[in-house]
Amino acid sequence: MRSKDGKRGAVSVRTPRLPLVLAALILSASGQAAATEANPSPLAGLDAEVQAVKQDALALNRDLFILEEELLFPANTQVAVYLSMDVGQFFGLDGVEVSIDGKRVSKFLYTERQVDALHRGGVHRLYLGNLKAGEHELVGVFTGRGPQGRDYRRATSVTFEKPLGAQFVELVITDSMARQQPEFMVKIWE
Repeated sequence: MRSKDGKRGAVSVRTPRLPLVLAALILSASGQAAATEANPSPLAGLDAEVQAVKQDALALNRDLFILEEELLFPANTQVAVYLSMDVGQFFGLDGVEVSIDGKRVSKFLYTERQVDALHRGGVHRLYLGNLKAGEHELVGVFTGRGPQGRDYRRATSVTFEKPLGAQFVELVITDSMARQQPEFMVKIWE
């Protein structure tokens, strides 16, 4: 073999240190195994710490959500619109659209399970937002199946005075037994 300068001579060959590295890894692993056999609780302690950190993260997330709601929707400008149903023999709800001051703020299509929950007394929050104090117009448009299974689309509206505090509005669907028709009303909660 020739060296860099072109002369013949002895060439130094580096031997790989792989056997030494493997030996060190084996010794390290056996030391860790012995330590684990002597004291198996560090993993249990670590699991408990992880669970505690998870609980802290969930509590922090809940607190941040509440703070975000308070910052985004302060009580003095807050308006919330809810939907409730009573009986429902004359109307099968498919969807609701809510507009405030001519601007659509919510549109929701319901599944059978959601309509069933409304029939059993559930209340659905359709909208949560901010409005300045003063006069506003709310329009709710209901679509679904009316009497005799025909497509049904009806609207109800209300003009209300928004006070400085929070305002709650409920859209109510009821059955009129006398007229054999559904009725759509708006309740303003004080």
